[in-house]
Amino acid sequence: MRNQVIIALAISGMIVGLVSAYLSSQRKVPLPPVFNPASNPYARGIYSTGIIESYQSTGENINLYPEIAGVITQILVAEGQVVKQGEPLLTIDDSVQRATVEQQHAQAEAAYALLEQLKAQPRKEVLDVSKAQLDLAKANLRTAETQLEKLQNAYDMDTKSVSKDSLDNAINATKVAQASLAIAHRNYNLTKAGAWSYDIQNQERQYIALSKAYQAGSAMLAKYTIRAPVDGVILSIRAAIGSHISPQGVYDTYTENFKPVMVMGNSANNLVVRCYVDEILIHRLPDVTKMNAQMAVRGTDIRVPLEFIRLQPYVSPKIQLSNQRSERVDVRVLPVLFQFEKPKDIQLYPGQLVDVYIEENESTNSKDPR
Repeated sequence: MRNQVIIALAISGMIVGLVSAYLSSQRKVPLPPVFNPASNPYARGIYSTGIIESYQSTGENINLYPEIAGVITQILVAEGQVVKQGEPLLTIDDSVQRATVEQQHAQAEAAYALLEQLKAQPRKEVLDVSKAQLDLAKANLRTAETQLEKLQNAYDMDTKSVSKDSLDNAINATKVAQASLAIAHRNYNLTKAGAWSYDIQNQERQYIALSKAYQAGSAMLAKYTIRAPVDGVILSIRAAIGSHISPQGVYDTYTENFKPVMVMGNSANNLVVRCYVDEILIHRLPDVTKMNAQMAVRGTDIRVPLEFIRLQPYVSPKIQLSNQRSERVDVRVLPVLFQFEKPKDIQLYPGQLVDVYIEENESTNSKDPR
């Protein structure tokens, strides 16, 4: 009985081994790829990495930085929103600057009021007082002269009728009245002439200086509101209400770098591709009038023909997308820009990476050691 069990187990093991060997020998049909890997469409083509961005006639996307530092109080737009030139985008706390501007405005208005006061002189009420003082001085002189004349006549008739001392006092009183009349007359003429021209000119300059200070303060106050420099679309907002921003931008806690507060571009339908050609491949680029290129959208089988726009004739250091240099050698690239017609069956956005192939200049084939 025991031998029969052993034989049965051995036979079962053999059957299991044969089935396993058969199953393992069967070739599994591989699953089809989600998309075909990008391939070079040209017999001799140059590969480069490209990045989609909004079209600008010069430069790249518009990075917005404030000209003053402060805390954001309002964000008036949203990402993806189309804006017009001059439209307010965000505001910064301007309480201190606004109070300063109001003070400068009040000082300018006070200087202007004083200037108008100087120009309006003489004031009628002041001139009337001066005229009354002049009339009083004339009356005092007439009284003194009359008194002197009486004493002088009496003295001439009889020297003993009037004391010499009284006559001298009358003479002195007349001289004092004459001097008082001269002073009153000059004071009347001075009042009637109005403010001195030099005082008016000085006050005019004071008013101009304070007005300029007010204008400068108002111009600074306007900088507490960031406005759209051109028509376009908001691509990215890097800050929130309550964030502190400065002319360096806003601090990113993830990358530990400063970034622009906002990024603007043109219409989302007006896109271009900026690719970076390695410096060792620059000599293989064809003439710009004969340049053919294609773009491969990553993750799809879509290939889009590209049309040359321009190149930046400046070979710059290559950097990674994190803005951190990690290469230990100085790798340099030449930026080349292409435009394309956006496919209707796929979404493309600024900042998206694509593969770009540029047809190589045929004249370099005979010189290429490969």
